[in-house]
Amino acid sequence: MHSAIDATGLARHFGQKVAVAGVDLAVAAGEIYGFLGPNGAGKSTTVRMLTTLLAPTGGSARVAGYDVASEPEQVRLRIGVALQEAALDGKQTGRELLDLQGRLYGLSSVERKRRVDELLQLVDIGDAIDQRINTYSGGMKRRLDLAAALVHQPEVVFLDEPTTGLDPTSRAAVWAEVRYLNQELGITIFLTTQYLEEADALAHRVGIIAQGSLVAEGTPSDLKRSIGSDVIVAKVAAGSGARIEQVVAQLAVVERVETNGDEAVMSVANGAAAISPVAVALAEAGIVVEGLTLRTPTLDDVFLHLTGERMQDDAA
Repeated sequence: MHSAIDATGLARHFGQKVAVAGVDLAVAAGEIYGFLGPNGAGKSTTVRMLTTLLAPTGGSARVAGYDVASEPEQVRLRIGVALQEAALDGKQTGRELLDLQGRLYGLSSVERKRRVDELLQLVDIGDAIDQRINTYSGGMKRRLDLAAALVHQPEVVFLDEPTTGLDPTSRAAVWAEVRYLNQELGITIFLTTQYLEEADALAHRVGIIAQGSLVAEGTPSDLKRSIGSDVIVAKVAAGSGARIEQVVAQLAVVERVETNGDEAVMSVANGAAAISPVAVALAEAGIVVEGLTLRTPTLDDVFLHLTGERMQDDAA
């Protein structure tokens, strides 16, 4: 079975600005790959190159077995794309949009009708399919855009931030549909997101991109395990952040400490055993602690460790 996506040294410059700085990717057929990073990290530019919408200025990529630069038509026949800004004509009904998409891919009227009926089983649009798109909620538009990306039965589907701006119920519905497409239909899914819990919940593997470079890759659990088995977060009075590092770095129970503003994140092997020595050391150093929390690592902790910043700060 071929790789669904293979990229080597994939790069894109806009004049002097480096948007993507030589990314290597290998996504297996049948995988959900989460591409995680803050706004401006190079996620959307990478997707635009992989989907033939933007020519690479360096490196190469093959999608569904075809080169994105020299065989773009072959790639387009085999991929479905739902980008962040759904390009939907509000005056059309959902059914008209899906039918038009089928015609663009050369499906006969019989095939188009069959596909639309199948898609209505897959993607929960309900009776709204015959209503004008400008009456749809944000969640409905996302689901229709997903259905449109599936009309021609693609091998690989690219979802660019599919749940940005959606309420929790709509987000959960999109997640369920993504899982179904992958598990039941075997579709490879390349999912870009800035929501850490989305990558954690859906992706078999995650690639973390920061400032145009891939800084880590692995299963969500492996990436989190690389930080340590537990995390202690100390929230301190303004201006004490830098001092915490000096104080707790000397404790044998603390494997690593990273500060971000007035917060310190400590990686420890055994949180229950470590939290008391940490609290005592901070108190003895005269550091005012506003909160001390023990929890398991998150992908945001991984991002902080790799880049020195919290992804959610960047995303905000």
